[in-house]
Amino acid sequence: MNRPALRTRAEHGTTSGAITWERAREAARDSAGQPLPAAVRALPEALGHTLAEPLTALTDLPPFDTSAMDGWAVAGTGPWRLRDGGVLAGGAEAAPLDQGTAVPVATGARLPSGATSVLRREHGRATAPDGVLYWRTPEPAAPGRDVRPRGQECRRGDLLLAAGTTVTPAVLGLAAAAGYDRLTVHRRPTVELLLLGDELLTSGLPRDGRVRDALGPLLPPLLRSAGAEVTGIRRVADDSWPLGAALRSSTADVVVTTGSTAAGPVDFLHHALGGLGARLPVDSVAVRPGHPMLLAELPPAADGRARLLVGLPGNPLAAVAGAVTLALPLLRRLAGRPDPSPRRVVAATDLPGCARDTRLLPVAFTGGGAVPLGFDGPAMLRGLALADALAVVPPGGVAGGTTVEVLELTGH
Repeated sequence: MNRPALRTRAEHGTTSGAITWERAREAARDSAGQPLPAAVRALPEALGHTLAEPLTALTDLPPFDTSAMDGWAVAGTGPWRLRDGGVLAGGAEAAPLDQGTAVPVATGARLPSGATSVLRREHGRATAPDGVLYWRTPEPAAPGRDVRPRGQECRRGDLLLAAGTTVTPAVLGLAAAAGYDRLTVHRRPTVELLLLGDELLTSGLPRDGRVRDALGPLLPPLLRSAGAEVTGIRRVADDSWPLGAALRSSTADVVVTTGSTAAGPVDFLHHALGGLGARLPVDSVAVRPGHPMLLAELPPAADGRARLLVGLPGNPLAAVAGAVTLALPLLRRLAGRPDPSPRRVVAATDLPGCARDTRLLPVAFTGGGAVPLGFDGPAMLRGLALADALAVVPPGGVAGGTTVEVLELTGH
């Protein structure tokens, strides 16, 4: 990761020390630098990675004229004299068809040369003993009907997918059809998730002053949606020493922590980062919820790899706000994925904002546009669970009838 020098919080010159939401996202991308190196992966192992090279067709698709239906390959408009035998998918190339003749054919079979169309089985009637095929439809078989012509989908050398495309199951299928056994993809950034907080329970009802951990189940799929490989989840006690030890021992490209980003009595993250000599390109963002988020450059791993840390607040909605602000842009850059194109929608009603900070507000899409959902406090998740997106509400709010940027939720 090639990282340019970035200013610390004090160097940004804002009275609160927080940088703007837009600048925080830029800083996350800048800290990532270039995408991780490319590697060659067999098709099944490429799933979830990002193409490091354009995908071009190695063959025509289909590679030959193919029957789209079960029926008969016919030459001419008919009636046709039936030929013995039949043509099956994967079989040897059949003998050419003479004008006025037909032969049974299966879906996906290579058409014999001379065939002008396919007559579907339900549209034809074969007579015995003369072996003549007639059509049952009002119109004869038009040339090219129910034929998948060679190169209908693509020709050899055509660009199928651009570099930066995420390898989905459909991409795997297309690559296989186009002749690929392996793909050149960017390595996925590894992420270790450190869950901080002695008050967190992993099962059952809240009790004895402790609450259920919501971020352990929530964050890994969200991080994977940006191209990350989540290699581990660790629970760390509220103490500076075990937190520092966990940060030193992690071998992940990116460490994501939850909680301990503010200045409370058990918020030890800044102290632990200081003990490691880490630098903080981002230390607090002018956004609600989630403003005490941070981004740190950790000492390199033993093999020389650069390491980064994203510190998310401990409150669930605030943590998601931190993830979409810092973690997801950073991970997409490392994985070689482009950021989603900005999307704006009409606000169906006024969207309340903060006086000086950006607000990330759960909204649902209706026929009239985006509407706020409520249940949008930093410790809440009910609004987020119902939301289609997070509206990026600038300071002062957005009036109904005007447009607002939205971040569609990922990780489903």
